[in-house]
Parts: sequence; C-alpha cells; structure tokens
Amino acid sequence: MATSSLAHSAALALTCGAASDGFRSSSNGATGVPLRALGKARFGVKRNLAVTAKLRKVKKHDYPWPADPDPNVKGGVLTHLSHFKPLKEKPKPVTLPFEKPLVEIEKKIIDVRKMANETGLDFSDQIISLENKHQQALKDLYLNLTPIQRVNIARHPNRPTFLDHVFNITDKFVELHGDRAGYDDPAIVTGIGTIDGNRYMFMGHQKGRNTKENIQRNFGMPTPHGYRKALRMMYYADHHGFPIVTFIDTPGAYADLKSEELGQGEAIAHNLRTMFGLKVPIVSIVIGEGGSGGALAIGCANKLLMLENAVFYVASPEACAAILWKSAKASPKAAEKLKITASELCKLQIADGIIPEPLGGAHADSLWTSQQIKHAIKTEMEELKKMDTEALLKHRMMKFRKIGGFQEGIPIDPKKKRNMKLKEEPKAVKTAVVDLEGEVEKVKLQILEAKKSSDKPALLPLTETIEKLKKEVDNEFSEAVKAIGLKDRFESLQEEFSKVSSQDQLMHPALKEKIQNLRHDFTQSLSSAPNYEDLKYKVDMLKELSKAYKYEEKNNKAASLKQEVNNKFNEIMERPDVKKKTAALKAEIENTGVSNLDELDDSLKGKILELKKELDSEFVGVLKSLGLEVEKRPKEPIEQTLPPEVKTKIEELNEEINHKFENVINSSDLKDKIELLKLEVAKAGKNPDSATKNRIVALEQQIKQSLAAAVEASNLKEKHEKLKAEVSKTIESSGESDGSLTKENPNEVYVF
Repeated sequence: MATSSLAHSAALALTCGAASDGFRSSSNGATGVPLRALGKARFGVKRNLAVTAKLRKVKKHDYPWPADPDPNVKGGVLTHLSHFKPLKEKPKPVTLPFEKPLVEIEKKIIDVRKMANETGLDFSDQIISLENKHQQALKDLYLNLTPIQRVNIARHPNRPTFLDHVFNITDKFVELHGDRAGYDDPAIVTGIGTIDGNRYMFMGHQKGRNTKENIQRNFGMPTPHGYRKALRMMYYADHHGFPIVTFIDTPGAYADLKSEELGQGEAIAHNLRTMFGLKVPIVSIVIGEGGSGGALAIGCANKLLMLENAVFYVASPEACAAILWKSAKASPKAAEKLKITASELCKLQIADGIIPEPLGGAHADSLWTSQQIKHAIKTEMEELKKMDTEALLKHRMMKFRKIGGFQEGIPIDPKKKRNMKLKEEPKAVKTAVVDLEGEVEKVKLQILEAKKSSDKPALLPLTETIEKLKKEVDNEFSEAVKAIGLKDRFESLQEEFSKVSSQDQLMHPALKEKIQNLRHDFTQSLSSAPNYEDLKYKVDMLKELSKAYKYEEKNNKAASLKQEVNNKFNEIMERPDVKKKTAALKAEIENTGVSNLDELDDSLKGKILELKKELDSEFVGVLKSLGLEVEKRPKEPIEQTLPPEVKTKIEELNEEINHKFENVINSSDLKDKIELLKLEVAKAGKNPDSATKNRIVALEQQIKQSLAAAVEASNLKEKHEKLKAEVSKTIESSGESDGSLTKENPNEVYVF
C-alpha cells in the first residue's frame, strides 16, 4: 500500500515538474523535503507519510452584497464594494496665498467672540460688522480672480475628488476594476451608477485626499493600464447602451520610463479614436485641472463642462513660463496668456458650459457643488438622448472640427489679427488756436444763414467742427499726460480697465481707488503742463459748441414736432363731420343774437362744452400717438402763488434733507451694506434664486430702516410737518384748496 502511494506521488511529481517543488511535507520530521526527493525514496520511508497545506486566515467579505444591507448608507447599499471611505479625521484647512486677508478678518472675529465669552459683554454689533466685512471681502476676491488664482483653487488639497462627487450625486454606485491585462490602475476609477433611476457609466481621474492616498493614487496621474481600463468600460457602456459621464482632474498622464515602455501614447491615442465612434452620449466635466493628453484621453465628449474655478490646458502655467520666459516665476503671466479658465474656454467654444461654485471654491460646500453637477448632467443628457446615433456621432465630430476653424475670403477683424504688423497711424497734426477760432466763426455764419433761408438750420458743419475739436482735445490731453510724467500709470490703468470691461465683471475697489488717485494727481499737476492754456481754451470752445449743437438740435426737433402736430390738428378740423358740427353750432349762436358768450343759455353752453370735450379727446389721442405725455393742470400752478419767504424755506429744507441723507449714506456701515446690495444684485442677474432674493430684500429693508432711523433721530420730521402746515394755510388764504384741483376748471390746460 505504501509502495503504490509513493509511486503515485512520484508520477505526480514528474508530471507537475518544477511547480511541485514549492510544496513541502510537514509531518514526521520531513519538513522542508521536496516531493521530488520523496518520490525517489525507497522502502526506507515511513508508511504514515501525508502531504498537507495550511490556509491563511483572512477577513471574510460579503459578496456581492450583504444579506441584510443597511438602507441608510449614504450612496446606496453597494458603496461597500468601493475602497473609497470617508476620512476618519476632517482635513485641515489650507489657506491659499491670496486668501490671507480673509484669514486676518476671521481671526479678528474669533478674537472678538472669545472676548465676548470671557467678559460677558455684548459685542454683537462688532461681530456683525466684521462678518459683513468678511463676506464683502470674500465676494470682492472671488468675483475678480486672476487665472493663476483659479489654477491654485483647482489644485486645492481639500477640493472634492471624483468619488466625492459620484457618491453625492448617484443613488447607487458599483466600482468596476481592472483592465483585463493584468493591472488595476487606482488613478482612474470606473463604475456604474444611477441618477434618478437612469444608469450611467462613470469614469474619472481620482486624486488623493491626503498624502497617503495621493501616493496610492499616484497624484491622479494614470498609467497606460488606467486608460485601458477606461477603454474597456467604454466598450462595455457602448454595448449595453449606458450614457458615459467622465470627470477630468489630472495634471497629466504619468510620464515615467515604465509607462512609456507599456505604450502610454498608444493607450491615449486608442482612447481618442474609440471615443469618436461610441454610439452613446458622452458628457465630460472638468472638476479640477485638465492637463494635456492625459485629460483628453477621457474628454472627447459631446459636451464639455467645467466647474467655475477649473482649468484645462495643454501645458501647465509653470511649464509654459519655464519654456518661454526661462523662469517658473512668470507663471501668472503664462496663465493669463494661455486662456485656460472656464470663461475663456467658453468664449473660444472649447468648453460648452460653466457649472457654478460657491464663494470660496468647491471645497467650501462640496455637496452644493455636486448638486450643481448633477443638474448639469441631467440637463445635457436630456438634450443628447433626443439625438439618433448618426446625429450624435456628427455632433461629437463637429464639436472638435470647429475648434480653431476659419473661413477663407472673409476679411479679418483688425482686433482679432495675430502676429501681424499693425499699420502705423498717421501722427495727428496740431491745429493752431487762431485757425480754430476762424473755423468756429465760419460755422456760426453758416448757421445764421441757414436760419434765414429755412426753418431747419444745417447742423452738418457744426458736427464736423465738434468732432475735430474732440480730436484736438484728446491730443492735448495725451501731450499733457506725457509732459507731467503720468503716461505709464495711465496706460497701465487703461489696460486693467479694458480687461475688466471685456470680462463683464464688476470693478474691483482697488482699481477704483487707483483711478481716483490718478485723476487727483492729474488735476493737481495739469496746470504745470506746457500746453495747459491751449488745452483749456479748446475744452471751453468744445463745451460752447456742444451747447449750441444741443440747442439747435432741440429746436429742430421742436419745429418738426410742432409742424406734425399742426398737420394732425388741421386734419381733425377739416374732417366733414367736425366741420358740420362746428358750422351748425356757429349758426345757432348767431341766431340767438347774443354778442357775449356769458349771456348764452345753459343748453347752448352745454353743446359748446360737449363739442369742446369731443375735440379735446381727439387732440389728446393725436398727441399720445406722437409719443407725448399729456396731463391736465391749472394754468397757474399753486407754487407760483406761494410767497417768496415760503419758497425759500422749502428750498432750505430740501437742501438740509439731502445733506442729511448724504451723511448717512457715506457712513461706513450703510456704505458697506449698499455695496453688498450692488454685488448681490449683479451676481443674481436676471433670474435670481429664492435665497438670493431673500438676501436682497433683507439688505434693502436694513438700508431703509437706517435711513428712517436717521430721519427720526433728527428734527427734520418736525420741520417738514411745520412747513407743510404753513403751506396749507397759505393756499387756503389765497382761496385755493387741494380739493379744487380735482374739479372741472375752465382754466385747465393740456401740457405735453
């Protein structure tokens, strides 16, 4: 029996070859002896020989899901299949360099609250003021971010990652692993998830939330295995008809020697080619930074959306600065020139939309940001699902074909020309003051002659002279700016202002202050410019001619309107029915033989008033059809009946009220509230949400209450009531009361 067992063992050893050498016997002191050696043994081996193997104890996993899943698990009962778990410790806050002023205000708020808790005193007003100041500073900062600041926000260590967003927006999510070629790259995560019952294939770059995770995820830089895993899931989604949603957040593909040996470029190129042929809708969202081909390998979509502070570039600003300016310190300049922000890429029609972020960046409220992403995905997918396969493929192809396209034969806008030598503008020739005086006198004579010859004076000579004077004044100003040494400051501010205007942004308070300082310095130094006298004379001449132009233009319009009104009135009076009524009424008056209208009987007076009302209503209709507002008022306004001393008191009270309001508005607290209200209104746009409306209404109410409190605190209300009583008494004594204005009055006239 032992002999047959040993023979069988020897046969197995010969069949399995070297693979069986790894096994060892562990009984009867034969530990560590290879089976091959045992097979060669003869009758000297003991009969109770046995081959055993020990199984290592490991943690048991429930698969594919537990028997009693917890329905309250955030993200669904299948989230345990992903290795991504919430962090045990809250990430430490990270302050970016440009956010330091905000941190200083936050420290002040903390110190004041600490002092209030320790002393028991009420510092609520100071805390509210500091909080308003912090909110205002936050808005000023994040509404005027520079490109390099947006790059820093996109790279923020606490910025939500792909899986953070996925678990926030999906009802269920199952992560799928492996490229079926021997490796599972953790830098790219793929999986199937549902949003409102609709299945999607999700894939995206995954960065770490701390140093340990970043090392594990390779800082979000995929190897060829990651792109091949994404490719496998694309084929899977295309086969089953799942729409694809990709999240882009990578500095670029991993560029080490091993990745190049494994075909990094081929893997990216394969993905690019495949994505253009997929028959399902694809939406890509840049949630952080999108670097070069590493981002584009999962970004060939029908719609490319970007978070407000995300960036998408072919080379990082630091790399671009090192190449062009030989120093990474020029990265702010490179970021501006590269046009890598969401707003710039939307203007270039590379990105198709911007997903808003909260003030402070996506990490300030990751759940709110995820909900905005979810809404954007649903909106875009609804549009893409309406397309058939052919239209979907053509839409994806044309999105990329039109980038950088142009049409031959169409003149290029000079402002859009690049790398072309600008045509030198002819230098302006300065006109002598004496010559300008002669031209102005000549224009005056032409206007006088035109007035004599026709009702409409010719304004063309006056217009030409004004335009010429404007150019002269501009040249004189430029010469004065250069002479007093403010040219560089002026050009720098002009460039900053044009940049803000082109981006449709609110002007930063710092820029306003710079402009005011420049204006003050220019005004103070202008008198020392060598051409000051010529400049002053030409400005005065321009003002005089501009007044004359407005006066002549107003007279022309009035004359034209008067002629049109008269023509309309004549048309009414020449109508047969009006002529007939007027003639009959005249004949009836003549038959009475009365010479004075006051002696007519009541019936005839009634007919006259009835015809007058009928004609008045038609005249009013004509005036309104010409765009004129018509109102009925007494011939002599009540204000004209007031004594001069009462008028003086009214003017003085108005001046005092205006002065009081100016002082209240210029106070720091109310001024901050007004500026905050302006920013809220500007940010809300045409369609504000309910929260923004509530903030705007609350600010308006606070401003009104402050103004009312200021009036109550002063004696203005008492003065107003006293003056009102005096005016009423004066009107009553003159025989006119407020009630008489509502009655019919034969002395009423129409004013338009």
